[in-house]
Amino acid sequence: MSVGEPVAGEGPRAELERVRVWTAERLTALWRCALLCLRAFLGPAVLLAVLAVLLAFAVQGFVGRLTVLPYLAVAGCALAAAAFGLGRRNARWSRRQAAQWFGVRLPESYDPLPPLEQGDRGHWWSGHAYHRRRWTAQVSRHVHRALRDPGTWRDQAWLLANPVAAGLTAGVAAGLFAAGVPVTGLAFVNLLDSYPFEKPGIAQALLLGLAAAAAGLVLAPYALRLHTRWMRHFLDPGDGATRAELAERVQHLTASRADAVGDQAAELRRIERDLHDGAQARLVAIGMTLGTIEHLMDTDAPAARALLADARQASHKALQELRDLVRGIHPPVLAERGLADAVRALALDSPLPVEVCADLPERPPAPVEAAAYFCVCELLANAAKHSGARQVWVDLLHRAGSLRITVTDDGRGGADPARGSGLRGIGRRLGTFDGVLALSSPPGGPTTVTMELPCASSSPRTSTSSGKA
Repeated sequence: MSVGEPVAGEGPRAELERVRVWTAERLTALWRCALLCLRAFLGPAVLLAVLAVLLAFAVQGFVGRLTVLPYLAVAGCALAAAAFGLGRRNARWSRRQAAQWFGVRLPESYDPLPPLEQGDRGHWWSGHAYHRRRWTAQVSRHVHRALRDPGTWRDQAWLLANPVAAGLTAGVAAGLFAAGVPVTGLAFVNLLDSYPFEKPGIAQALLLGLAAAAAGLVLAPYALRLHTRWMRHFLDPGDGATRAELAERVQHLTASRADAVGDQAAELRRIERDLHDGAQARLVAIGMTLGTIEHLMDTDAPAARALLADARQASHKALQELRDLVRGIHPPVLAERGLADAVRALALDSPLPVEVCADLPERPPAPVEAAAYFCVCELLANAAKHSGARQVWVDLLHRAGSLRITVTDDGRGGADPARGSGLRGIGRRLGTFDGVLALSSPPGGPTTVTMELPCASSSPRTSTSSGKA
């Protein structure tokens, strides 16, 4: 026998092995289809059972003429909690089966639960609001996250869509196989007891059953893959809607960056103009005065002393102008003491009484502090010039990676960003840091401006107090 000659019987054995492997894979896929349908319909079935029980109790209470409204409120909360819990469990099952069966990993993208913190006033911070009691803050942060979290709502959508998707994919394959196998078995048994030509319908039923079972066996893997594709469309955070939101966010940040670059260029031109017209002119005048004094020292000493006094006064004015310029670029009190004390310094210089309440457990980054400082400076100037207010309140709050600033005055109201450039400039400055500006100014007042800047902490606690400045 030559080396290249195939061994007798190797071809048929390989074919049988391939058939065995193919059949095992299809049977495994059919078992997974059945398991998938069971899991898909289990969550909605449990939810409907809970709803039926709650409705039964509600009807019983209504017939017994009991107060049904408190019960309906409690039942609604229980039903919502069950729905959110079942949605999360169903999504975890789906992600696990996609990873185990096809190696497709769908990451969980839920918003983190904010830490529960107690402020200096004794109130509990739940991540978005203060509460007097700890348990209400705990319930509030869980409910707030459940209602605001996009990942949780994707889970709820998949809880309702999963039975439909499973029925149209895995259910079809499993149903064909489940219907074809008993039909084939019964037809085969009947066919053994009679001649094919005596009962022609039995042969047709046998062929139909075999076709249905074979179709279910062949379609099972493709049905699983199609179901996984639909599941990825619902549960994957990188879907089309999220990409559209990211594109809109990129466009917004691009426009904000362009505004920031333009504002920076305008600020540099202003600084250059202030230096040229102010401190530089005074320094040139001082130099010329010193040259004149040099010539008068030997001939006219009293005139030289008078010019020295003028030069000293001019140097003080130049120094003051440079300090004002530096304060306009980055105030020293902001760099040394932080945002809370810098805002208090602004309040002391304001012509209106300003009450500052600061709760800054940690110091925000320097660029965020500078943006917040100049925004507050602009708002205090607007309140003094245009609002006719008698009192201004400034609240600074840093929680959950966000700096929130609220400036309120008791003026006449009616503020409109379209009628002035101050509020639009504040919006552009906040947009550079992906911040937001909210304005409430009804006619007759009060005017409330809320600014929120996302930021991370950069240093330990700097100031947490309140009081009048």
